[in-house]
Amino acid sequence: MKVLVVGPGGREHAIIKSLLADPKVSEVHAAPGNAGIAQDVPVHPVNAQDPQAVTELARQLHADLVVVGPEAPLVAGVGGALREAGFPVFGPSKDAARIEGSKAFAKEIMAAANVPTARAVATSDMAEVREALTEFGAPHVVKDDGLAAGKGVVVTSERDRAEAHARECVEAGGSVVIEEFLEGPEVSLFVITDGERVVPLIPAQDFKRVRDNDQGPNTGGMGAYTPLDWLPEGFTDGVVERVARPVVDELRRRGTPFTGVLYCGLAVTKRGVQVIEFNARFGDPETQSVLAMLESPLGELMLDAAQGRLSEDGALEWKSGASVTVVLAAQNYPGAPRKGDAITGLDQAESVEETHVIHAGTATNNAGDIVSAGGRVLAVVSHGADLNEARERGYRGMESISLPGAHYRGDIALAAAEGRITLPTTAEEQA
Repeated sequence: MKVLVVGPGGREHAIIKSLLADPKVSEVHAAPGNAGIAQDVPVHPVNAQDPQAVTELARQLHADLVVVGPEAPLVAGVGGALREAGFPVFGPSKDAARIEGSKAFAKEIMAAANVPTARAVATSDMAEVREALTEFGAPHVVKDDGLAAGKGVVVTSERDRAEAHARECVEAGGSVVIEEFLEGPEVSLFVITDGERVVPLIPAQDFKRVRDNDQGPNTGGMGAYTPLDWLPEGFTDGVVERVARPVVDELRRRGTPFTGVLYCGLAVTKRGVQVIEFNARFGDPETQSVLAMLESPLGELMLDAAQGRLSEDGALEWKSGASVTVVLAAQNYPGAPRKGDAITGLDQAESVEETHVIHAGTATNNAGDIVSAGGRVLAVVSHGADLNEARERGYRGMESISLPGAHYRGDIALAAAEGRITLPTTAEEQA
């Protein structure tokens, strides 16, 4: 089959690499792609958030499947336009994508589906904001209700900073969700769904803060790893039954079935597993590590989901060992990133055993050099027999890459590799 992947980032590059490994995928195209994607497949300079433009490109290519990667095109309705034109689409409709596009809507769905999540108040009234901050106490969690590329969330013990973030969102014409803080390690679980059936991938963990030891502001994600050997047996099945399937069922009941991948952002707390957030697409950078471990054909899986014939019977096949992803960010990220600097050492990074580079914010200049073009520039993805070997390979690859002013975290997967992640004791275990 011929597949069109919509989006410009690292998630899309990781998807494309997996699709190219599927023997049933004959051709892959990207729109708009980036400099690294352009080295692997043909790219097309199309606005990913323009439903008509994307649909016309799919028509010109005679695409057998269209994969919509980022959240913005999904919320803009690109998936719906493609479906109306008769294309199988991996990605939810605009209405179903509201589960990411509005955190208040996600809370409404979770309440209806009886899914465990933090207590929350959705408001655009600053008096209600202050009441909620007082009620829930510190640490304060303040979320921009709309899309913010992973950077619209402030978690702080400083009351003034929490109020200031809420005020910025409200004065910009939006609203906020104030939540109670969920204490416990975080887990990302992707589930593939055709709107009825649900197939989970392996859990991963990402690193949101910009600096080591979870210091500094939130980012779109500075690294990830999988598997999570510290999770209890049956964790994934439990999340499918208590979280993913009830949400998929509720969206279908409302007449807006969700097709594609549902990202479940979870916290393992003393009250059990609680949902932090949902995304309507693969998370970046967890996707890079999860897909690096997947041996089952990705194109076939996506097409089955898009065509409503997903099978829950056959278990997916996974590599043994572990995968670690380390993100290289541009100078000043997550603020206004510096752009246009040449990146060197990419070939050396890819020469490290079982290691490859995934491009995110990259472009090509007039001289043909690959240059930085975004906040998160690229990721080094490595595989090893265990987390220690995967980390060693990944960081060895990263050390060979040069970009002026760039930075990356040095502690991705370190706590897990050293066995330092502990789970809170639940009320049942205490009893």
